[in-house]
Parts: sequence; C-alpha cells; structure tokens
Amino acid sequence: MTFRSTVLVTTAITLAAPAFADVTIYTTRQPFLIEPVMEAFTTETGINVTLNYVDDGLVERLKAEGQRSPADLVMTVDIANLNRVAEADVLQPVDSKTILTAVPETLRSPDNLWFGLTKRARIVYASKDRVADGEITTYEDLTDEKWADRICTRSGVHNYNLALLSAVIEHHGEEAAQAWAAGIHDNLARKPEGNDRAQVKAIWAGQCDISLGNTYYMGAMLENEEQTEWANSVRIVFPTFEDGGTHVNISGIGLTKSAPNKDEALQLMDYLVSPAAQSLYAELNWEYPVLEGTELSDLVASWGSFQEDDSSLPAIAQHRGTALRIMETVDFDG
Repeated sequence: MTFRSTVLVTTAITLAAPAFADVTIYTTRQPFLIEPVMEAFTTETGINVTLNYVDDGLVERLKAEGQRSPADLVMTVDIANLNRVAEADVLQPVDSKTILTAVPETLRSPDNLWFGLTKRARIVYASKDRVADGEITTYEDLTDEKWADRICTRSGVHNYNLALLSAVIEHHGEEAAQAWAAGIHDNLARKPEGNDRAQVKAIWAGQCDISLGNTYYMGAMLENEEQTEWANSVRIVFPTFEDGGTHVNISGIGLTKSAPNKDEALQLMDYLVSPAAQSLYAELNWEYPVLEGTELSDLVASWGSFQEDDSSLPAIAQHRGTALRIMETVDFDG
C-alpha cells in the first residue's frame, strides 16, 4: 500500500530522559499548546512523550500504518474530527475508571473511543460601541433582520461553524437549521473569510458589529501586541439555544489500536484529566476544563459564566454531513 503523506511538520520533542517506554502522540494541535502539560507528566512519571504534529491526513496515515504505527494516542480538536478518527476503526475503547469518572458522557463517545480533554464555547464577539448589553440573547435571534449587514464569520464549511449548525439540527431539526443558516447568510456584512480573529479585526475596523468565534481566541489576541486593540474593542457574549444552553466543542484524545506502549499511554490519558493537568490547560490555553470543579484561569473567569448546552456531542457529530449539505444548499460562502 502506498500513500502520500500530508504531514506538514513532524516534531519529536524530548521532554526528559525516559525511565519507561516513550508515548508517541499524533496530534493536530500545535505542540507548543500542549508541551507544558506533557512536560509536567514526564516530570511526575519519568515517561517520555513524543509529539508528532500532523496538520492533515491524520486518518489516512493511521490507516496506512496499521498495526505498524508507532502512535499510541491521537489528539485533535472538534467533535467531527474525533468522530472521523473513531469511524476509521483505528482506535480502541478505554475503560479507565479515572477518565470515565472525569469526562461526562456528553463529552465522550458512547463506545469510549474518544474523550474530551478541554472545552471551548462558540460565542459571539460584539462591538462594545455598537452593540448594547443584553441585545444578544440566543443563537436563533441572530437571524433577526436587526442584524442585517452586521455579522462577520469565517467560512460556513469550517469545522467550528459546521459543529454549531449541527447543534442547531440537534435542537430544531434539518428544515429549521437550513432556515437558520440562510438567515445568518442574509445578515452577513461581507463574504465569509479569514479565521475567528479576523472577524474581531473586522469589528474593530467597523466592517461589522458582531461575529461568531471560539472563546479562547480572546486570550490569544490579548497576548499578541498587534491584536490587543482588536480584542479590547469587543466583549464576549454567550448566546444560548432557546431550549438549551451555549454550544461547546472540545479537544480530545483517543487510544490507537496499534498502541505499542498501551500501559504508559493509559497513564497519560488518566493524567490529562487530573486536577493538575486540567488546571494547566485552563491557565495556558484559555480553554474550559472538562473536570468539574477545576478552577478557571483569571482571564477566562473574567469573561463571565454561562449555561453549557447539555446536548450530546456524539449526537451532534452525527449531523455533520447534513450540516455540510445545508451550507452548500444556502450557498453560505457565496
């Protein structure tokens, strides 16, 4: 079997001299985002961690390598990506009491093939100058004509927006979800372009008044000298579904079928949902912990509290194909 590798960067990071077998992770997350957590694990256990950054073609690589794969674990973001890896039959179930207790059922696959590690809310960034407090309430309200020519967003077929639309399908059904996507499209101030931070820049520049985005981008912008002014021009608003809460997505992890170092990999999985690791995640990545009771970073806490939607993420992930078809039907990016 041959295949074209689409790995853009492979980074082998030696975090300490190993006392046990290495744990190898294939990840779509930039290594610098998770290195500090892995370093803490190595310090505590003596188990070395190697991070291989795979920008694209993760599933294809695992399938091609089969049982010869050196990967013990897969770490990626977005429920659709996690679901896709699980459906490729390259993961094995995990029955660790630690991780099953720490991760709620709504944030893990029903067959325990993948588990959420951190959460991010899909929220609205609103202009401090042009949007009043309390003016935004629900996701459904964003289709109101009062928002005409006032919304910016990235591509409708990006995973983050497809996940949100999938949640709309879960709450209201396909027909209503298509009407919602069409309503958002009709209220766009410009053609979808750029990433979530680019939408905040557009608000700062006066091109629109509100945008869809993930919460952690606020932290990223505030640490970037060029982008701090953009961030300070907006506030985070947590819309809810009319019959639910604020939509969240996750980063997650799964144990590969090949896992040559299964025991060590399971130790790492348990560690990643421990209070110590969850606190590190919260402080470093501006994300929300999955472990209940973990203290938020001061910055994340300053954004305010919200009611998390209790829809099952595995159920939402099943709607991705329908969500993609809807975005294409309404010509969202056109």
